[in-house]
Amino acid sequence: MMLAPVALTAVLGLLAAFTPPEVAFTRLLPTAPALAASVWSVGATAVLGLVCLVAVLAHGLAFSDVSAGYTAGAIGAVTLAAAYASHLRTQREHTLAEVRAVADTTQEVLLRPVPSRIRGLEIATFYLAAAPQARIGGDFYAVADTDHGLRLVLGDVRGKGLRAVGVTAAILGSFHEAAYDAPGLAQLARRLDTAMARYTADAPSDDAAERFATAVIAQFPSAGGSVSILHCGHPPALLLRGGAIRALEPDVPSPPINMAALVGGDYHIGQFPLMDGDLLLLYTDGVTETRDPKGVFFPLADWAAQAAAGSPEEFLRLLHRALLDHSEGKLGDDIACVAVRSTPNAKVADERRPAGTRVG
Repeated sequence: MMLAPVALTAVLGLLAAFTPPEVAFTRLLPTAPALAASVWSVGATAVLGLVCLVAVLAHGLAFSDVSAGYTAGAIGAVTLAAAYASHLRTQREHTLAEVRAVADTTQEVLLRPVPSRIRGLEIATFYLAAAPQARIGGDFYAVADTDHGLRLVLGDVRGKGLRAVGVTAAILGSFHEAAYDAPGLAQLARRLDTAMARYTADAPSDDAAERFATAVIAQFPSAGGSVSILHCGHPPALLLRGGAIRALEPDVPSPPINMAALVGGDYHIGQFPLMDGDLLLLYTDGVTETRDPKGVFFPLADWAAQAAAGSPEEFLRLLHRALLDHSEGKLGDDIACVAVRSTPNAKVADERRPAGTRVG
């Protein structure tokens, strides 16, 4: 792409040199600096325009072309306009780079990097925001290594994109504080509910009454062997074991975050055995609601049962590819996934390498 203006100039020059003078290919040379403005700097665009200008004048002298002066004038005018367009493009690219850097920093602050191994658990994360340049939206996840065990939250704020970021920040901020001192998952969920209610009260809007978030909160005890899961109106976690897949459905439903006071009900925790080699997948509905061109939803459970579940990182990489293939590259919703594999030797040292894939 960067060499396209040079290639165009060379082709037009050769055509002008090896065709009869009355076939005035030189009149097309103003297109070269115009094309250069889309990919080159101001200086490079101006230099190419000057080269074309000299070439046209030389060709006019060699073949006594009386129209060469008009063509040269056109090249000069187009080159000036192209140089200005290149300047504007460069400014916009610089602004976009700064915005992208801010978005990346925001993502790093809210979605903190997760170690690839904690307490003998291999962990991988995957995040995709619906707004490509936003880098973060209404889906969220976080991990906390506490005295109660490893605690993990993954959820989905009503709505998507930038409008949901404020709620996401409020929930994650509360989790990173409450995860360490809340005695149980029910108390932790209440803390998240309170944080979101306060945010809603402090940031009123037309849809404030409809603000809520679904979430799944998991706790892996230090001794291993099981996982406690609390589903707050969220799709059930999937457990992959030896080629079989099981949806960890709650016996009793729990209300979404910020809906407990409205719909009533308490938080109910399920406990499930976790064997070495098991892979637990937490995901948001952006995965299961991904559609193909015919409107068919992505069959997550069927796909996961047939997937070659290697490491959690490889599993999520394959899932991302499958989602792109199913939707033909048109993923239109926020997506967050966390995959956790139980491994032997629960006391193995942590590896602080970030274990995630984030796509903008």
